[in-house]
Amino acid sequence: MKKLSLFVLLVAAFVMANAQPKIQFDSNTYDFGKIKEEGGKVTGRFEFTNVGDSDLVLVNVRPGCGCTAANYSHDPVAPGQRGYIEATYNPYNRPGVFNKNIRVTTNEPQFKTEGQAAPHMIFIKGEVIKRPPTEFEKAGYTKTSGMARFYEPNVSISILNTEVSRDTFKVRNFWTKPVSFTMEPKNSFVKEVYRSFGNELQPGQEGFIVLEYDAAARASFGQLKDIVTYTTNDSLESKKHIHYAVNISEDFSKLSAKQLKNAPVAALNITEYDFGQVQKNSQNKATFTITNNGKSTLILRKMDASSGYYKASADKNEIPAGETATVTVTFKATSRAGVQKATLEIITNDPNNHHQVINLKGQIL
Repeated sequence: MKKLSLFVLLVAAFVMANAQPKIQFDSNTYDFGKIKEEGGKVTGRFEFTNVGDSDLVLVNVRPGCGCTAANYSHDPVAPGQRGYIEATYNPYNRPGVFNKNIRVTTNEPQFKTEGQAAPHMIFIKGEVIKRPPTEFEKAGYTKTSGMARFYEPNVSISILNTEVSRDTFKVRNFWTKPVSFTMEPKNSFVKEVYRSFGNELQPGQEGFIVLEYDAAARASFGQLKDIVTYTTNDSLESKKHIHYAVNISEDFSKLSAKQLKNAPVAALNITEYDFGQVQKNSQNKATFTITNNGKSTLILRKMDASSGYYKASADKNEIPAGETATVTVTFKATSRAGVQKATLEIITNDPNNHHQVINLKGQIL
């Protein structure tokens, strides 16, 4: 009797040790057929059976671009039982044929062996029928939103610090009601100088607004980003934004030959620096020098890093002839691992080399 009991236990242990789950999809492809772009999101359902002899668990369900699969069987699926994965696709702004994959990882044995097994692949496919163009698209007003829109809300300019840039912005009212435009007084260096309509833009009316960007009033140099905001009574989007990308350079055109001969000369001792490997949530510092090899005072107009990971400061912003300033650059390593590259823009009053760049790099472990 004892030998029989031992045999039963050994058999049971063997069965348990060799029990394993196995997923079997009814179909690995869901075809939506032809769907309308404006029809909203569509959802397809994949059903499967656990044909193994132990509980099946969906460890990871990773959809491709434009597809989501947040709804699926989260609880273990017992042997012989069924589970599902729902895949949702948003056709808006995606006209044409599509074929997307979803990668499915389970607790099946092959995924436990060094984790190198290829995931199960299921697919959604179909064709999105392009929607008819909207009234905004027919008129070309596609870069802003709301019932009253700017045709082009972005402007990129390069000017001297003594110049004023005048730019015209076309606007149209697609609403059935008049729309008022009031410029918010945030930027003293941008002002409205003309508009082709009164306080209100009438229904169906197209007009334009002229703005002046005063670089001298901006009182800065290099690459700048500024926003001008108009408040309206638009029921869909009351705030209308115009975005400026501006590069301001110093005007040296009025310097005499004598002034140019006696001008400051900025000399950096490095053009690039690698901070190497830095632990997460720590920081590392480096120093370099700027020497004035000219005959008059060198002024540091601006030092600005292209990435928030880096901050720079100098021990002095005015460097007499023959003297040197020390610049300290701090690399702040956040919790995000990886290589972080940036440029440090240095702008001075050196008329022959007023804009210089140092390339920075560091790796967060």
